[in-house]
Amino acid sequence: MIEGVKIKKLKIIPDERGRLMEILRKDEDIFVKFGQVYMTTAYPGVVKAWHYHKKQTDNFTCVAGRMRLGLYDARPNSKTFKAVEEFIVSSDENPILVQIPPLVYHGFKCVGDKEAIVINTVTHPYDPKKPDEYRIDAYDNDIPYDWRKP
Repeated sequence: MIEGVKIKKLKIIPDERGRLMEILRKDEDIFVKFGQVYMTTAYPGVVKAWHYHKKQTDNFTCVAGRMRLGLYDARPNSKTFKAVEEFIVSSDENPILVQIPPLVYHGFKCVGDKEAIVINTVTHPYDPKKPDEYRIDAYDNDIPYDWRKP
C-alpha cells in the first residue's frame, strides 16, 4: 500500500425503504479535518486524471456506478516512492473509502456501463483564486499506468 493511503471498508445497511451507508465520521481514526464535500461524475470510459494536492487530503468513495481509482506516489522521501496502486470502488461490489494524502497523484476512470458518481470529502475548501490542484495529462506523462486497459 502506498505510504499514507488508508482504506475504510464501508458498511451498507439495507432495510425495506432502501439503503444507508456512512462514509466518514469525525469520531473515526481515519478522519483528519473537514474542508468540504463535493460530488463528481464520469461517464462510461471517461478518465479524470492525473492531479495531486500539496495541502489537501482526499477521501474518495463511489456511491453509484463503478470506478477504477489509480494512485501514484511521486514523493521522493516516501517509502513507497514510484509505487502505483489501483482500486475498483463501487457501492455494490466494493464499498470502500480511499484516503489519499497530499502529493500523491490520483485519478479515476468510470469502468461500468453507467455514470460513476463519486463523493469526495476533503480537508481544505476549494479556493478558486489559489487552487491546491496540480494537473498533468492522463496519458502523456511519466506515470507507469495505462488508463486504456479495460
